[in-house]
Amino acid sequence: MNGKQTDYRSGALPGRFPLATALTPMQESAEPSYDSGEALSRGTLFPGLDLPFMNIVNPELPEGPQTELMAICFVVHELGLYLDTHAGDGEAFALFQSMLALEKEAKRRYLELCGPVMKSDLLTAERYSWLCDPWPWDIAGKKEG
Repeated sequence: MNGKQTDYRSGALPGRFPLATALTPMQESAEPSYDSGEALSRGTLFPGLDLPFMNIVNPELPEGPQTELMAICFVVHELGLYLDTHAGDGEAFALFQSMLALEKEAKRRYLELCGPVMKSDLLTAERYSWLCDPWPWDIAGKKEG
C-alpha cells in the first residue's frame, strides 16, 4: 500500500482493489417458455431462469381483462429483454412481434371494457374519463358478456 491506512470508515479503497466483479451467465435460448399467465405469476417467461426464493411460487392471478393485459405486457417485456442480448434469434423476434399484436388487441379490448390504462389513452376520447367507473378491480373475475 502507499503508506496510508484505509479502513471501513474512510469510504475509499486503494485503486488496485476492485470492490466486486459480477458475472451473469448468458441465457442460452428462448425455448421452452411459460404461457403468459404463468410467466406473470412466476416472474419470468423462461423456466431456466425460474429460481423461486425459498422455493415459493406466487399463485396465478384471477382471470379477467386486467390480468390478461398485464400478462401479455409482461411477456412482451421479457421477450424484449431476451432480444436485447439475442438480437439474431429470428424465432424469438417473430414471437415478439406476434405478442406485440396480441398486446395491441388486448389493450383495445381492455379500453372498451374498462376505460383507459394510461392518461395517454384519452387522446381519441370524447371526454375526460380517467376517473370514471368501473375500476379494474371492480370487474376482475367477472365474466365478459
